Amino acid sequence: MNILHLNTYDWEGGAAKAAYRLHMGLEQQGVKSQMLVAKKTSTNKNTFQLNPHIPDFYNLIRAKLDAIQLLFYPNRKKTIFSPAILPSSVLSHKVLSNTDIIHLHWLTAGYVNVEALGAQKRPLLWTLHDMWAFTGGCHYDEGCGKYIQSCGACPHLGSNRENDLSRSVWDRKKRAWQSLNMTIVAPSRWLASSARKSSLFSKHRIEVIPYGLDTDIFMPQEKKRARKSLNLPLNSRFILFGAINATNDERKGFNYLKAMLQALAHENYSQSIELLVFGASKVAAPPLAGINVHFIGQLRDETQLSILYSAADLFVLPSIQDNLPNTVLESLACGTPVVAFDVGGMPDMVDHEVNGYLARAFDEKDLAHGVKWIMEDQSRYLELSKAARKKALNEYSLEVQAKRYLDIYEEVMLSKKAADDLSN
Repeated sequence: MNILHLNTYDWEGGAAKAAYRLHMGLEQQGVKSQMLVAKKTSTNKNTFQLNPHIPDFYNLIRAKLDAIQLLFYPNRKKTIFSPAILPSSVLSHKVLSNTDIIHLHWLTAGYVNVEALGAQKRPLLWTLHDMWAFTGGCHYDEGCGKYIQSCGACPHLGSNRENDLSRSVWDRKKRAWQSLNMTIVAPSRWLASSARKSSLFSKHRIEVIPYGLDTDIFMPQEKKRARKSLNLPLNSRFILFGAINATNDERKGFNYLKAMLQALAHENYSQSIELLVFGASKVAAPPLAGINVHFIGQLRDETQLSILYSAADLFVLPSIQDNLPNTVLESLACGTPVVAFDVGGMPDMVDHEVNGYLARAFDEKDLAHGVKWIMEDQSRYLELSKAARKKALNEYSLEVQAKRYLDIYEEVMLSKKAADDLSN
């Protein structure tokens, strides 16, 4: 069985990390797994770059060109929107010649266009890392819900026209993908439910398989030792917050984090805590006057990231809409309880008052209550920490994830064989 993963990157971004980790997990199970990406930063011998001799800025230019139609929407939001219109040579690459199943992941930024996918005859398995595959171009709909029908008058574009770019992209997907032999995998129940509601994917088989990670790297470490290695105060209480572009990506909830800190300050609780932020540079104004903030910056080394999770008392991610953030899985694997809003895929990972706290959606006071509830009782904290680690081992190890995918691969292969036998 030869599996080929397609993703724009092999390590940049949450989807890339998730795809790469699955690739590694499959290799550990003895599966012939390969990746084909637009930009390679790993050293894995079975990961290939589409155009290895072309400079990196070529990919940036493609991404800009792919989004050029957005210039006609001056009132659009500054969130990612992907028309996927540029011609692509990905699906004619030589590495596909001995591939049994093409495993799709995050394909935008000029990597694969809609029509190229539609021409594929091999079985496709698509792991959704956001909502793009079944929308008219947005990656998260922010509750719009227009993907259930046919998009149009898109809030992301600031458009009031039904026949706008979002409708055009949706129409292209419908025409190109209606006959595809494709199985859909969603990492969270929320994303699976959204895909099932969508007009594009409602007739496809949709399964739920959570992400996996290396639980021998992401594991609990002695807190004071972790803090010493990061030159952090040993006796402070640390709240950790982080994501890619953490302080600027509105969807990750930095504004709610600031409001939560304000709520804690009103109860004179903020004086005993400090904030750790990774994935972002230092902001111009502090989240809250009087709170000590440590900006860690970007951490590409997983061992260092694991130390950071262990150094923190808890991890807070007040996302407005999210699939199954790697950061939450990583924190749980390190035995660090998580506080989050009860939205998206968060309930899949955070068992309320078992390994963390699920606050009412967009209620910063309840978010603050969750922080206090976790921190105020040491024996309770130890139980939460143990439960976090246990859930990661049982649900999110690479071995568990890889075996779940192997079951689906085998079913897809058997189905293809049966279809080939009938046609012969």
